[in-house]
Amino acid sequence: MPSTPLHPDRPITPPPISLRHLWRVCNRVGWCAAIALAAVGITGCQGMAMYPSLDSAQLRVIDASPNAGVIDSYGNNSALAYNLSFGTITNYIALSPGYYQLTADRAGTRQALVAGSQSLAAGKQYTEIIGASLANMRQTVFLDRSTPAPQGEIAVRVINETTFPGSLNVTMVSMASPDSKALRSSPLAVNLGSGASSGYVLLPMGTYAIHLTPSGAPLPSAPATLLSGVQQPYPSGAVRTAVLIDQPAAGAQQPLPQPSVQAIIADDADAQ
Repeated sequence: MPSTPLHPDRPITPPPISLRHLWRVCNRVGWCAAIALAAVGITGCQGMAMYPSLDSAQLRVIDASPNAGVIDSYGNNSALAYNLSFGTITNYIALSPGYYQLTADRAGTRQALVAGSQSLAAGKQYTEIIGASLANMRQTVFLDRSTPAPQGEIAVRVINETTFPGSLNVTMVSMASPDSKALRSSPLAVNLGSGASSGYVLLPMGTYAIHLTPSGAPLPSAPATLLSGVQQPYPSGAVRTAVLIDQPAAGAQQPLPQPSVQAIIADDADAQ
């Protein structure tokens, strides 16, 4: 979900809000602000940046570890999000700029699974990804693009958080025209290793599907295809992050030697 737009020419003054209204909002969208957690003792909800400002840094958290179980996220020992399951993307959370110790704990405990330090700057957006298998968990923080793509274009990056044993080729596949069945492929990344990012790539606005093949295979190569996603629209100005994660097999308790792959899409920015 995109962050609240910021206006550099005037300060943001939040309107009055009652606790009852806040509770209704939390129930409707599945998010709980830290103030509601403190006031009524609610657990198991994710933090929500209600009124971010130009003086704030913004951080969202993605759980991309296929077997870490449910996790809680902390920054400097303050809860950022509770009960994150595999594939969850939080909303952006407004934080005071500064140096943070970011920790992913086993849910309901303070048992740290992975931790690291990161400086967060005012007016910037970041994505913290908890990835890899439990035995080799990693925490990576990426700087996000917070401004829309140019008119008529989109900006897309892809981050490989799969446990696939090898690097990946990633393309965006679209119809050549609304009246044509021909496909047009736009490469996003070649030889994208585990934990790596393609950086943002500008493409024409349109409807695209993400297509993955192992490195060394033709682009695209049907026999070696790891993912051929569904087509979805990307409007003018859209900025998106596609995070590649495992697709667990039904009933599997441990990651497979060569897992299936899925893509989850995070909204970084949109045209105003």
